[in-house]
Parts: sequence; structure tokens; C-alpha cells
Amino acid sequence: MTEKSLPGDSVLSASALPGEMYTSAAIFAAELRHIHLRNWFFVGLASEVPNPGNYRAIETVGGPVILIRDQHNELRAFANCCRHRGSLLLTGSGNVRAIRCPYHAWTYRLDGSLLAAPAMERTDGFDKQAHGLAPVRLEQWDGLVFLNFDASAAPFVEHVGDLPDRLGCYRFADMVCTWRDELECRCNWKMLVENALEAYHTGTVHAATVGAQREAIVPTRGDWVCLQVLSERSVAVLDEQPPFPPIEGLSPEAQRGTYFTMVLPTSQLACAQDCMWWLAMRPVAPDRTVLSLGGCFPRSTVAR
Repeated sequence: MTEKSLPGDSVLSASALPGEMYTSAAIFAAELRHIHLRNWFFVGLASEVPNPGNYRAIETVGGPVILIRDQHNELRAFANCCRHRGSLLLTGSGNVRAIRCPYHAWTYRLDGSLLAAPAMERTDGFDKQAHGLAPVRLEQWDGLVFLNFDASAAPFVEHVGDLPDRLGCYRFADMVCTWRDELECRCNWKMLVENALEAYHTGTVHAATVGAQREAIVPTRGDWVCLQVLSERSVAVLDEQPPFPPIEGLSPEAQRGTYFTMVLPTSQLACAQDCMWWLAMRPVAPDRTVLSLGGCFPRSTVAR
């Protein structure tokens, strides 16, 4: 991994991508195959699935997935489809003792292994152990959960290089998700990434709220990029005097403003002096992207 930065000369000589990069179905299909199905993407906090049997059913760029806490308190991810006829297994969120298919009642343990398959003992050579749920690669860092459909991809901590050094002081594992939402955006996924990584538009689009902002490019090592909006107070809440206390133990650099980061290709973590929020892009079509977003505050702030 090499250190990346955006020196002034590079920015001043930059140009936009050709229009077909945002509209072509062939290019979108190639992006799915070579980028989105081979890289890490953010899906939430481990604390959102806290106890054995707790689950969240989510949509991903690779299809429906179940996040579930097994009987040994390990967080796992599986394709959300029965191994028999592919029926959707779970919806929404909740708590289950086992995962039961609504079509033919195949039943799976919380660790994904097949518990029961009615009448399949009459099938020649049927092996329960060979028909567990299909696992999806899951890794956690400091309470944040990322998935990857590529078994050969580098581990998450290698993917993000020095991100833990820069953001570790926020102590995400001690945060609580206080809200989450999804928005369907009628645009190419790259438009959202580009918008998320510049403050050029804020003085116009957000003139009545945050207004114009000063930004500094932060050099990074690994597959992530970062800019910092410089402000002595949090830009997350729109009060002249933010009502929440700052996060304890922030580095002097973090106290200078809000980091807007992008774990490439599609996961943004925005870290202010008092909280963190995410914006995670799920490409659906060349002109359609689902934006997942949510906010997190330290447990001590939520307790207030």
C-alpha cells in the first residue's frame, strides 16, 4: 500500500469521467463484477445484533443477506435463501431460536447448519452437512461490520491501511446507533461518492444550514480517502452551541473538525467531535442507488 494524497496540481488538472461511465449498462455490469462484489462494504454496527438469535435481514449488492448472532454469541452472515428451493428465509429484524423456511420447512441452526429437512431421509445420498446456509464473509473492526463476497480479498484491516490509526480514537465499539434510514436515489452510485467527498457545494446547497466550509485533504495509506472539514464545533447538529459533549479521548487532529472518509468503493464514515454517521451506497442499476444512512453517538451521550 502506498500513501495517497491529492496535491494541488492534481486537483487543478483533473477532469470529469466520460458520460457513459454513469449511464452504460455494460459498464455498470463490469463495475458490479470487478468492484462491488470484490470489495468490503459497510452494513452496520455489531451492537445492532446484540444477543444470540438476534438477526437483521438486509439487501446487498450480492443479494439478500442475514446478519445473525449464533448460539455462541458469534456474529455471522449468510445468504438469505433456503438451500432447497431458494425461498427467502427471514425479513426485517427480530429474534429466532432457529431459521425455518416458510416453503418446505427446512430448518437451520443459528450457525447456519441444517437442523431438519422433512422427508429428505428418503432421498438417496442426502447429506445434511452439505446443505447448510451459504456463508458470506464478515469482518468487524471496532464494532463496525463489513461484508465481502470475494473469498480471496485481503482482510479488512489490510484494505483500510492506516484508517484505524486515524479513527481509532472515536471508539466506535462504544457507540449506539440512534437512527437509520434508506433512500432510493435516482442516480449512478458514483454521483453519490463524488458528492460525499467535496465541500464545494455546501455554500450553495446548504447555505441555510452548515453554509460554506473549509476543508483539508488528509493523506491516507490503504483503500480509503479522507478530507476534514475544519470547525472547532461539531457540524452534525445545527446549533450554534452543540448540545452534546465531545467524545472523550479524541486526538488533537480529530478535534480540529469533522472527518469525511470513504472506505472504497462505497462506504462513508463521517466523524464529528460528538458523533459518527454513515452513508453506504448500494448500486442497483446505472441510474439507481440505494443509500443507507444512520447516526451513532457514544453510549454515555445516549444515556442522557
